[in-house]
Amino acid sequence: MTSTHAFWLAGRQATGEATFDVTSPWDGRLVGRVGVPSDAQVEEAVAAAHAVRDEFAATPAHVRAAALDHVSKRLVERTEEIARLISAENGKPVKWARGEVGRAVSVFRFAAEEARRFNGGEAQRLDTDAGGQGRLALTRRFPKGVVLGIAPFNFPLNLCAHKIAPAIAAGAPIILKPAPATPLSGLVIGELLAETDLPAGSWSVLPVANDKMPALVRDERLPVISFTGSDKVGYAIMDSVPRKHLTLELGGNGAAVVLADWASDQDLDWAATRIATFSNYQGGQSCISVQRVVADASVYDRLLPRIVAAVEAQVTGDPSDDTTDVGPLVSEDAAKRVESWVDEAVAAGAELLTGGNRDGASYAPTVLAGVPADVTISCEEVFGPVLTVQKVDGEAAAFAAVNESKYGLQAGVFTHDLQTAFRAHRALEVGGVVIGDVPSYRADQMPYGGVKQSGVGREGVRFAMDDYTYERVLVLTGLAL
Repeated sequence: MTSTHAFWLAGRQATGEATFDVTSPWDGRLVGRVGVPSDAQVEEAVAAAHAVRDEFAATPAHVRAAALDHVSKRLVERTEEIARLISAENGKPVKWARGEVGRAVSVFRFAAEEARRFNGGEAQRLDTDAGGQGRLALTRRFPKGVVLGIAPFNFPLNLCAHKIAPAIAAGAPIILKPAPATPLSGLVIGELLAETDLPAGSWSVLPVANDKMPALVRDERLPVISFTGSDKVGYAIMDSVPRKHLTLELGGNGAAVVLADWASDQDLDWAATRIATFSNYQGGQSCISVQRVVADASVYDRLLPRIVAAVEAQVTGDPSDDTTDVGPLVSEDAAKRVESWVDEAVAAGAELLTGGNRDGASYAPTVLAGVPADVTISCEEVFGPVLTVQKVDGEAAAFAAVNESKYGLQAGVFTHDLQTAFRAHRALEVGGVVIGDVPSYRADQMPYGGVKQSGVGREGVRFAMDDYTYERVLVLTGLAL
């Protein structure tokens, strides 16, 4: 018999009347059974978070920091266990799952550090004009209210961490909804938070069904929403609550640009290896995985076979095997969608250089060249292990090709030239430009988010804390400045 995983309601364990099963996308085995909160339990969590918001905002920084430090340390202690859980429920190769746990460790540690130094106050003399003589302005930040965090399946631990940790650091109560396909990793964070002294009601982890979310999204007691997922769902949320504060991370179709000066054999080998690895890591199910390669004509013919060889060297198979690079997608339906997009591109004239095969939820690492600009895989986020390669003439054409996308999350530019790096930073319509590497690099303390249809707002612990809070000015009068 498989026991039912409890959820976390206002800081305590609870079970609902219904359950749902979490199964492995690799072999279909039952990974866990999860309790579903009833409507009354969801209301209880929201009411508790709303009621505790003032108390939690006033909680001493050392209390919040200690709780965050505790979670960070406990994640370290349970790394292998949690990595195996991520791999089982998500299909992520266990070596990548271990890396995800390590990143979550850092997120909670960064949040503990920020909790200690955040909101220190900035003093501004106002006697720069005669009317401000004897006056001093002190600016501090205060939580906007309860945060509703909605996390995706592809990083089921770390993207939950990116919702929860900044909220606690800023003193904002949070209700976290993990993805239905991968709720177990988020529930582990609840286990660790329950070991701390945070106020009851300041956090909940609720595996609510997607069809219950519109009511939560509209609830006026939840003025801040942090959502990571598809642009379709993200903009539906924005349209339904235009007066709420939203942080939306909506994906992309990341481009890696290889310019003419990146031309030595060593350069091209490095670029091909990085491109192959990060077009396929997590099964390509990362918002900043490499989906497009834009290569200068002077290096294209030498780069392309290297990319194909590096992609073919990726080890596919059982995600629980330490040697596996590429596991299954999150579901067979996801793999079928990728298959249909590749088939459409090939039918329209694209050249299939390797891959193109599906086995259940697994899709072989795939490289396409000569892909027409109007097919789906050129226009949308594939969210699978598929890479397109395009030849261009010169830097300006390369940057224009990147900007043709409706998305703008991150881009990678392989160049040795510092001036080119600054031109790329100015020209590329993305939230982040990575020089000398793929767009898939993310440090969890840096600002992370996009432009255009890649969303609004920024993650990265301190930047999320800014999103969850607002500035309030205190003016002191009659001071001898």
